[in-house]
Amino acid sequence: MASVHEYKRFENKLVQKIKNAALAVVFFIGRIFRAIGRFLTKRYTLVFVPHSEKKVYNLHVTVLSVFCFLLVTFGILGAIFWYGASYSNTLYSVADRDGRLRDTQASLDQLRDETTLLLREARSFQNALSSVLSALGINSSSTASQSTSGDLISFLGIRETPEGVLPEVDDIRQLTAFLSQSRGPILEIGSLLDSQSALLTEIPSLWPVRGGLGHITMFFGQNIHPIHGQYYIHRGIDISTYRYGDPIIATADGQVVTAEYSYDYGNYIIIRHKHGYYTRYAHLQQFRATVGQRVQQGEIIGYIGNTGISTGPHLHYEVQVGSDVVDPYRYITIRSTLSR
Repeated sequence: MASVHEYKRFENKLVQKIKNAALAVVFFIGRIFRAIGRFLTKRYTLVFVPHSEKKVYNLHVTVLSVFCFLLVTFGILGAIFWYGASYSNTLYSVADRDGRLRDTQASLDQLRDETTLLLREARSFQNALSSVLSALGINSSSTASQSTSGDLISFLGIRETPEGVLPEVDDIRQLTAFLSQSRGPILEIGSLLDSQSALLTEIPSLWPVRGGLGHITMFFGQNIHPIHGQYYIHRGIDISTYRYGDPIIATADGQVVTAEYSYDYGNYIIIRHKHGYYTRYAHLQQFRATVGQRVQQGEIIGYIGNTGISTGPHLHYEVQVGSDVVDPYRYITIRSTLSR
């Protein structure tokens, strides 16, 4: 029991000390505030004495009023400096934006000029495309009508642009629509050219000596035989380079059906092509192709020689369609005729 009473006494003493300490702190803080209050409310008198016999002016102030006056003064000065700095920054920002606006306007003017040039080139392309389509027999009525309408509108200066859209933007949209509509005819032209190119590889349309070497020494048709001296029908053309060994090429895609020697043709090759075409290459020095081999247009099949009935190194070249022998020169000049 004694220990319990001692604990209670110790607890009461501790509580009392804490209360006393708290009261002491409160009293100390109160004294500080009272001292500050007395200091702030301390009154001073400012005396204004004029250098004359006029009345003397007395101004009674307290520390608190002086402190408030200084606080307001510095606040006003700070606000003035802050607004001045903000105004300077605003002026700098406006000047910077004005410069960027001028740059943007210059870029916009350049874009407008480039757009005008682009539209002019587009009209030229449109006219050229219409001419090509007409030459190829492709229907271009829709493109032509659009071109006529567009040129008339441009001539009259009529601009039908949606509200809020720049005329240049509308021009670019019209150009985009025109290019989109031109894609079909251009693809059709490409398909036509591809089919024409494929056709040219299937018919004997190349010069039979690689590199275009040589010249024709005897044409197709009626000629005087160089050995017998009598008139006869020459079934092909003779091409000479005045030397042996120049490469001979296949004039079209096909398959070698003959590669042998005969008394009159010497070493000769016959190639079967599509569409009923056959080509013969005679008086060869040696073969480069074999029977059954598939050759492509421009591939070497042999070399110029002087075998068989021949007066010198040359190539005898024939073209046959079905059972008819035709003039090879008409087919050799196909490419040059199409390129005109």
